[in-house]
Amino acid sequence: MSGNSSHETSWADQWDYNPDPAVYDHGKDGSGGGSSDSTAKYKQKVGEGLGKTKQVASTGIKKVKEGTSVGFNWIKDKCQKTTQKH
Repeated sequence: MSGNSSHETSWADQWDYNPDPAVYDHGKDGSGGGSSDSTAKYKQKVGEGLGKTKQVASTGIKKVKEGTSVGFNWIKDKCQKTTQKH
């Protein structure tokens, strides 16, 4: 049994009916046409997205802290009520 050559298909290729995605390589020479402008815009959008993500995560953490505090206080109250009955 020989290994896969370039003419044979792999097991995954036999079940994948979608075409392979095209790969675009603009290289380091910047032949993509204004790549520095698009890179700056991309970095700006990523930065804005990270700011929003940070705000949402901060709000979520605050809610988790509040919920945890309420839960512990509820357990604490239940334990104190049962020990006071004895």
